[in-house]
Order: sequence, then C-alpha cells, then structure tokens
Amino acid sequence: MPVASLTHSITHFVGANGIYAVFVLMLIDAVFPAASELVMVYGGALASGAVGGAHVVLIGNRIHSHTASYIAIAATGTLGYLVGSWVGWLIGARAGRPFVERHASAFHLDPHKLARADDWFRRYGLLAVLVGRITPVIRSFVSIPAGFERMPFGPYTSLTLAGSAVWSFGLAGAGWAIGTGYQHFHHAFDYVSVAAVSLVIAAIALLTYRRRRVGKAEASIGDI
Repeated sequence: MPVASLTHSITHFVGANGIYAVFVLMLIDAVFPAASELVMVYGGALASGAVGGAHVVLIGNRIHSHTASYIAIAATGTLGYLVGSWVGWLIGARAGRPFVERHASAFHLDPHKLARADDWFRRYGLLAVLVGRITPVIRSFVSIPAGFERMPFGPYTSLTLAGSAVWSFGLAGAGWAIGTGYQHFHHAFDYVSVAAVSLVIAAIALLTYRRRRVGKAEASIGDI
C-alpha cells in the first residue's frame, strides 16, 4: 500500500473513531508496526480541536476540554499499547521461539530482526524493554521476543507502561502543540513532562535496586 494511502487510511480511521481507533491501533503496534507515531500525533491534533468537525468522544459523551481530550487520547494510547504488549509476550512465552521462527513472516519478524532483538536483550537486560519502547521501529519487535526470552512479567509490564506513557504522551503532545500553538501547549505540558520523566527514573531506580539485591544475595551465597 502506498505511503500516502496508508497515511490517509490511518488518519481517517482516527478522525472517524477517535479514542477507540487510538486504542486499537496502539494495541496492534505493540506486536506489528502500525505507525504509532502518526496515530498519536494525529490523535493529539484531534484533541486540540485542530481537526475540523472532529471531537474526542468517550462512551457516547463528547469531551469538551482540549486538555482533558489530550490526556484521554494519550492515556488510551498507553493502555492500548500495554494490552497489545501482553498479547505479544503471551505469544512468545506460550508458543516458544521455535514456533515464532517457523512463522516469523506472520509476525513481521525475520532472522535479522530476531538476532537484533537477541542482541538488544543481551546488551540491556530488563532495561531493553524500557529502551525499546521509546525507540522507533524496535518498539514493535520487543513484545514477542520478551516472551520467549522469559522476561519476568511484572517488571516487563512496569517498564512497558513507563516507556509507552513517554511515547504516547510525548507524541500526542506534539500533535496537540501543532493544533494549539506552542506557548499554550508548553505551559500545560510541563506537568505531563515532569510526570513522564519521573516515571522513567523511578522504573530505572527500581530495576537498579533489584539488581543490587540479587547481586548481594548471590555474593552472600558465594561466601558460604
């Protein structure tokens, strides 16, 4: 499908279905590339009121506040991506690597991408999940390998949530900025930026603390 046609299809889908389209497309993007950058930027523009005649509607009720619309769009993108990441993790964990390798094309994976995922996890460990979620292209190829690599589900979920929140709120914020003007956006988005950065720092601190505890425990066992 030509890029222009794909772009039109995605923006039309988001424009027509708003928050529900964002959830579905971000869920898909956690396993298969679904242009999450375009989805969230356009969703942010939609929240700002810049898309003529379109509004953010939740359970049949229009959200009148542009700020509330932005938060709803970004939070929905974060949640949709998180749910999709669970699906991908379960596919990898339940089906196993041999199954994924046999059906790699169905998952938009190939030997090169699998080797890249292996190197990514070897290099960063659990942090590969957080770093991967905020890295274009790589972010859609983390979920299934994380499953067959048996990444612990709890930390996997926490780090995915943190990375997805940064990605979704950041890109939706960029779209909102286009629609509202930078000064208005910058004033309101400061709070979201601080919260997102704090979330990532907390996740990294928690992971570092856990690693140190494991290291001390192993050292204690070695001294016995």
